[in-house]
Amino acid sequence: MTRRPGRTPIATATTVVLATAGGLLTTAATPASAAGCTSPTYTRQFFANTTFSGTPKRTDCDAGVDEYWSGSPATGVPADNFSVRWTVTRDFGSGGPFSLAVRGQDGMRVYLDGYRKIDLWKGTSTTVSKTVNLNLPAGKHTLRVDYVNWSGVAAVKFGYAPITSATYDKVKPLAPTGAAVAYDAATSKAKLTWARNREMDLAGYRVYVRVQGTSTWRLVSPLLTTTTFTHYLAPTGTGYAYEVRAVDKAGNESAGSADQYVTTVDRTAPAAPAGVSALRAPGAVQVRWQAVAGAASYRVERAAAAAGPFNVLASGLTGPSYDDRSSDAGRQRWYYRVLARDAAGNTSAPSAVADAGEPDLTGPVAVTGLTALGTTAGNALAWQASSSTDVHHYEVWGAPTGQQDPDGPQPVFGTSYTDPVADAGVPFTYTVVAVDAFGNASPAAPTVAVTRPVPSAVPAPAGLQGTPADAFTTLAWTVPDGTGVTGFRVYRRTDPNGAWTPAGSADASATSYQDTSAPKGTAYYYVVAVDGTGAESVPSGPLTVDRLTPATATGPAAPRAKLVSSGGTRYPVQVGLAPAVEDAGRLLKGYSWTIDGACGSSGTRLTTTDLIEWIPQYTGPCMVTVHAVDAYGRVGEQGTSLEFMVQR
Repeated sequence: MTRRPGRTPIATATTVVLATAGGLLTTAATPASAAGCTSPTYTRQFFANTTFSGTPKRTDCDAGVDEYWSGSPATGVPADNFSVRWTVTRDFGSGGPFSLAVRGQDGMRVYLDGYRKIDLWKGTSTTVSKTVNLNLPAGKHTLRVDYVNWSGVAAVKFGYAPITSATYDKVKPLAPTGAAVAYDAATSKAKLTWARNREMDLAGYRVYVRVQGTSTWRLVSPLLTTTTFTHYLAPTGTGYAYEVRAVDKAGNESAGSADQYVTTVDRTAPAAPAGVSALRAPGAVQVRWQAVAGAASYRVERAAAAAGPFNVLASGLTGPSYDDRSSDAGRQRWYYRVLARDAAGNTSAPSAVADAGEPDLTGPVAVTGLTALGTTAGNALAWQASSSTDVHHYEVWGAPTGQQDPDGPQPVFGTSYTDPVADAGVPFTYTVVAVDAFGNASPAAPTVAVTRPVPSAVPAPAGLQGTPADAFTTLAWTVPDGTGVTGFRVYRRTDPNGAWTPAGSADASATSYQDTSAPKGTAYYYVVAVDGTGAESVPSGPLTVDRLTPATATGPAAPRAKLVSSGGTRYPVQVGLAPAVEDAGRLLKGYSWTIDGACGSSGTRLTTTDLIEWIPQYTGPCMVTVHAVDAYGRVGEQGTSLEFMVQR
C-alpha cells in the first residue's frame, strides 16, 4: 500500500493532534480491533466495491480525511473500483456558520445528519473541489464522507471548520458549565474553576463579579485561555457572585455560567462616628453621635484633657447616645470620644473629640410668688417663674410642718403643681427650687403653709360631662335630692399635674355650669358640692375636655366676599370668601350663605371651602348673603351681601 510520505497509519499511532479552526483537539488513536472510535476521530471503512455494499474489508479510526493512494489502500481491497467511508458524530457546541470543504479525484459525497451537502460523483483524473457554507444548529451532528475510486490514483481530502468572521457569526457560545469557587480566608482570594467549553471556535473566557443584592456585573479578568482564575476581594464581609462567560473568535459572548457565591472575611473597620456632641443636662453629660453603618455597638471614652489619655466610660452600647451620670460628670470639664465596633469585632478609629465645656456651678435665681390653696383634691401650689433663662425644671419640696420631705422632691416642668397625696387636715409646708441644665439649684423660695381640707359629708356630684361650644364649655352633673347641698364649685387646670384653680360656682339648684373662659386645647375639670358651712365634698370624677378654639363671647365678623363669576343657567355663580381682617387666624367651620332674587333661590347652605358655587335657575338680578360660622356652629351676626346679574 502506497501512502503519501510521512503519514503514520491510524491503526498504529499512539497519539494524534488534530488542528481545526477553533482550537486544539487531542485524541488517542484507536486500534482497528476496537469497538469504536472516540469523537472527533472518524470511523473509516474500506469496501472492495464502489457501492459500499457487503462487509467492510477493514475498519479503523482516522484522525482526518486526507488520503493519497496509488495502489491498494488496504488488504483485500483492489487498487481500482473500491470505496471508503468516513463517519464521525461530534458535539458542535452552540453551532453557527460552518464551512465544509472537499477536494480530490473521482467520486466524493459529503453528508450532514444523513442529508447530502456536497456531490462530486464522477470519475476524473484531475483534482476537483467544492466548499459549502451552512449554519449548524447547536448540539451533536453526524458527518459522513463517501469516496469512490474507479481507476488510477485515489486522492481525497475533507475538512470542516467554523466561520469566525464577525460579519457572519452572530451565534453566542454555550455558557460554561461545571463552575465552582473556593475562597481562601487567609488571602481573601477566590479561585474559580470550570469545565472546558465544547465550542470549536472558542477564543477564551471572561470572569465577572457583582455584589450580592445588586444586578450590575463587573469584568475582572482578561480573556482567559485556561479554565481557572484567581481573584482578590477586599476583606469587608461583603457577599459576591461570580459567573464565567465564553467568548468565540467572532467576539460573541455567551450567557453566564451558574452563579458562584462568596462572602469575604470581614477585616474592615467601620467608619469613625461623626457628629459627636457632649451637652450638659441635670445630673449628666449627654453624649450623642450619628449612627454608623454596619456598627453593632459603640464605646464611649472620657478624658480630662483634649489630648487624653482617654479611659473607657461605657462599651457595648447599641444606640447612638450615652448619658454620663458619673458623680464627677458635672463638677469639672470633660472631653469625650466614641468608637464603633462591627459584628466581626473590627473597631473604628476614634471620633473627633467633643468638649462638654466648663461646668456651670451657679444656680438659677430663686422663684417668687409661691402660693398655696388647699382643696379636697389636694394642695394646689403656684409660683412665678425664675428670672434665669437656663431653668430646666423645678423641684417641689413638701412635708407635714416641722418634718422633712420623706421621699425627695417632685420634679415639675411648669409653674404649678397639685400635691394629691397630702393628708387631709394636716398642715403642710412647701417650698420650690429652680434647677438648671447642669443640675445647679437655686435658693429655696420662702415656704408657704397650707392644710388640705377634710371633705364634708355631702355627696360629690356624679356623672360629670362636658360639651364644648363656641361661647363656653358646658359642664353638667347630677346630685341626689335632699342632701344638704347649698352650692357647687368648679375647678380647672390645663396641666395634668398642675395646680387646680377655681373656675366658677353655681347655686344649689344648678346641674350645670358654663365655663366662658375655657381655653383652647385640653382642660381638666372636677366639681365639688358645698354644704351649709361652706365645706366642700370630695371631688367628682375628673373630666377632660378638648377644645378646637378658646371660648369667645362674640361670633365672627362679616366675612369678605368677592364675585368671581355671575354665572348663567348652564354654569355656576362663583363667590370667593375669606374671614374678616379682625378674624385672621380664627378657626372657622365654614360659611353660611343664601342666594335669592329673580335668578332663583338657593336656600340656606353651608360651605367649608373658600368658594361658593351655585347654578341659577333663571336670568336676572340676585343677591348673595354670607355669614361666617365658628368652629362649633355659631353663625356670626354680621353678614356680607353682594348683588349681581345673571345672564343667559
